[in-house]
Amino acid sequence: MSKRTLPEEAARRRTFAIIAHPDAGKTTLTEHILLAGGAIRAAGAVRARGENRRTRSDWMKIEKERGISVSASVMTFEHDDKMFNLLDTPGHEDFSEDTYRTLTAADCAIMVLDAAKGIEPQTLKLFEVCRLRDIPIITFINKLDREAQDPMALLDEIASRLQLDPSPIWWPAQSGNRLRGMVEMGTGRFQPYARKEAGATEDPDHPPALPLSDAAQYFEAGEQEALVEAAELVEGGYKRFDVQAFLEGHMTPVLWGSALRHFGIDELLKAIGDWAPAPKVMKARKEAPPETRNAPEPEDIVVEPGKDEVTGFVFKVQANMDPNHRDRIAMFRMASGRFQRGMKLKVQNTGKALSVNAPIMFFASDRELADDAFAGDVIGIPNHGVLRVGDSLSETGLVRFAGLPNFAPEILQRVRVKDPLKAKHLKKALEGLAEEGVTQLFRPELGADFIVGAVGQLQFEVMADRLNSEYGLDSMFEPSPWAEARWVSGEKADLEDFMGKYRPQMAADIDGAPVFLAKSAWETGYVGERFPKVAFSRTKERG
Repeated sequence: MSKRTLPEEAARRRTFAIIAHPDAGKTTLTEHILLAGGAIRAAGAVRARGENRRTRSDWMKIEKERGISVSASVMTFEHDDKMFNLLDTPGHEDFSEDTYRTLTAADCAIMVLDAAKGIEPQTLKLFEVCRLRDIPIITFINKLDREAQDPMALLDEIASRLQLDPSPIWWPAQSGNRLRGMVEMGTGRFQPYARKEAGATEDPDHPPALPLSDAAQYFEAGEQEALVEAAELVEGGYKRFDVQAFLEGHMTPVLWGSALRHFGIDELLKAIGDWAPAPKVMKARKEAPPETRNAPEPEDIVVEPGKDEVTGFVFKVQANMDPNHRDRIAMFRMASGRFQRGMKLKVQNTGKALSVNAPIMFFASDRELADDAFAGDVIGIPNHGVLRVGDSLSETGLVRFAGLPNFAPEILQRVRVKDPLKAKHLKKALEGLAEEGVTQLFRPELGADFIVGAVGQLQFEVMADRLNSEYGLDSMFEPSPWAEARWVSGEKADLEDFMGKYRPQMAADIDGAPVFLAKSAWETGYVGERFPKVAFSRTKERG
């Protein structure tokens, strides 16, 4: 039982997400942060062969086979008297919706850049999401053990393309085979780099840091002087790090290293502990559940992390983390209060009360029971379809946080099961995966086929793999006649008139909301002009 006050417990939480373009080294970095934090003894080797090709955060079968992240995962560990909640997000653009939802639960983001490639397209998209949500960003430039771009060119790219002031905290001494280490700006402290010898099975420990003036043994002729000169130039040319400017989203501290060689990781973990914000005050509404008699008018409120009432929201639902038990876990980000095992929480949008007797602290697919949790923590709530993405939970059942968005899919396909006797099983499996946000599910008003919507082709591959491995269903995807899906809304009479005329093109999503299926973007525009009182939306708020 903690002896700290609620504000003190909240203040020591650091809840952060890692964002990057695919193959920038994000999952490897996640592993080594866990290693530096003392959470694991050995980092998984993403590029190793056979059984070794696995990481702690990539726990799905398809993730292990391909060496990529396709599902957001959560890892909690304690280090240096702080509690870290690390949210690992998929880097692949086909899973951008999962990443977006995960970022709603983060207070800070670590942006990982490949030192040779700089800012890549998916990095830019994820950065825009962070900017929309005012999430401060720490930049980690990875893969210094390979030949890299000129460091100043990388900083100039951050400044010009992201409109952020980069503030280098460390400065690298070369890269690739010539990498000597890095020097800390302001203090002149030098961290040497130890190269892995040919034929060695494990990376050597990097030597302890020392003053740059005493580090001649790590340099060849002229290199030490060049580094001193570069450090002076950098100190004069870039703004000093200002915590307030960072928290406001105007500045990003820049750190360097190699996740694979565990170089620069301790420095990054210290930066997260020192600078990443504690859980923030959140905006919410005090609102009675639907169909409450004599309910007072909703009012806007703010939820302080140190407030007594337990409040929070579900940002992800994950099924079958343990395939043997057909489990269903809702990932619940706490906004305030002290949660204790056995508490009753109410779901705001249904009014249902839920006894949380087996709350889980995550360590990717490993887990342990959580006796208590505080603002900023992410806990797993086992449930059977009671909780959905976007649901708000609180002790009173009156606190409602903004819902999480669903985005209109870019590809629509029909899905069928090869064994017709398993059609009912297919319906249940598709609904489960749609609730997780793996894909979106639309049930046409006419016809028996299911229409599945996704951002990219990889989502269908993941879905087919999971239908097979988790539900034993051999499924096939076929092209559908539809190119676009739009949620429709408006006055009841206008909606009924529209839906009556376009009944063959109407469907319902997983929440039962009406959806118009169009053959082309032109048709969406044409129908929109014909029915100006009906709104055709690309997004829908869940929860």
